[in-house]
Amino acid sequence: MMRVLTVMLSILVALPLWAAERQVAAGQGALATAIADANPGDVLVLQPGLHAGSVVIDRPLTLTGSHEAVIDGQGVGTVISIDAPDVTISNLTVTGSGLNSQDTDAGVKILRNADRAVINNNQVLGNLHGVDVHGGHDAQVRNNTIKGTQQPRMNDRGNGIYVWNSPGTIVEGNTVRWGRDGIFSNTSRKGIYRNNVFRDLRFAVHYMYTNDSEVSGNVSIGNHLGYAIMFSNKVVIKDNLSLSDRSHGVMLNFANNADVSGNLVRGGADRCTFIYNAHKNLIYGNRFEGCNIGIHFTAGSERNVLTGNAFLGNRTQVKYVGTRDVEWSFEGRGNYWSDHASFDLDGDGIADSPFRPNDLMDHILWSQPAAALLTGAPVVQMIRWGQSSFPATLPGGVLDSAPLMTAPTVEVPKKYLAMEADVAKRWIEREADDFDLNDLSSH
Repeated sequence: MMRVLTVMLSILVALPLWAAERQVAAGQGALATAIADANPGDVLVLQPGLHAGSVVIDRPLTLTGSHEAVIDGQGVGTVISIDAPDVTISNLTVTGSGLNSQDTDAGVKILRNADRAVINNNQVLGNLHGVDVHGGHDAQVRNNTIKGTQQPRMNDRGNGIYVWNSPGTIVEGNTVRWGRDGIFSNTSRKGIYRNNVFRDLRFAVHYMYTNDSEVSGNVSIGNHLGYAIMFSNKVVIKDNLSLSDRSHGVMLNFANNADVSGNLVRGGADRCTFIYNAHKNLIYGNRFEGCNIGIHFTAGSERNVLTGNAFLGNRTQVKYVGTRDVEWSFEGRGNYWSDHASFDLDGDGIADSPFRPNDLMDHILWSQPAAALLTGAPVVQMIRWGQSSFPATLPGGVLDSAPLMTAPTVEVPKKYLAMEADVAKRWIEREADDFDLNDLSSH
């Protein structure tokens, strides 16, 4: 019994030394010295002022303070590198990384051994990459304000949050502006990226080879592209907003078995959504509004289900070039089309006549753009009338056998309406930069 009591007393005496709160004054080298002298579990409270980086955290620690406590990498390398599990960085300002893309210089870098890192409520400003989750599992990046660089060439900028081979990462409640991509997730899985706001970027969310994960509740405003899901499987994309994005709202490119629901794309994008060589996806309850093309569907995409969506006021509702018939209703429920002159005599909410968004002339105009000069010619109008009157003459294409009479609604919180209005005319006034969406090598 005495031996047990002695051991317990030793543990109790050692605890204050093992997990202490230490004040760290601003100054050259003070933070690096405090980390080197700290015990695992210590809390380092950074005082207001300038704390010099770069620093490496090689044991479980918490760094906290206020946003007036600034860790500055002074333009060299990564400002904070985390190389131990169970590290928390909170309530600080992190700035001044290097600009070396090969080394992925960043404000905060979470390395392979740094599982369960928490990056919370920081201001991460003017770094090449904001937070680079580079191999650590189960990281949490929450409630940070991340503002990247504004170099003239967009592809020379870094990402707000870069996730590479880091399963279980949660990215939530962040505001990301400038830089290249808001979140770039590459070769990872089982991540949750939700309730973030992205502005003035190339892509809001960019997936490459990222599986079994979720993109939900995010807001993309004034970016080149909202949500690009590429070469990825089993992704849930739900309840996101794409407001006044330039090129695409939602893209599925070589993406399979996705669940795309409850999203809103509006405000003049070239394509509200683009489905390219993507198979077995469930696309329902979305609202695609005011784009040049509502949905561009191509490259042999098969076994997709589209039901309960709304296509409103798009210049071309559907662009599908193919000779096969593609049915866009499921179990007696199709989609809403703002240009379908429909009626519902039995009052069941389903239009009494099917809808074909495209005809033979559309196919000709897409394959032979010069034929657009004949759009208003009487012979073209006669062909369109003939095909509408005699459906047997129609080529293969999209058919909605059970169009909806009412459109699903997706609400936009008031706080985002002013941001949306602010960028509504931007793409008309601004010159194009170096970004080419069709150049896949730039991804």
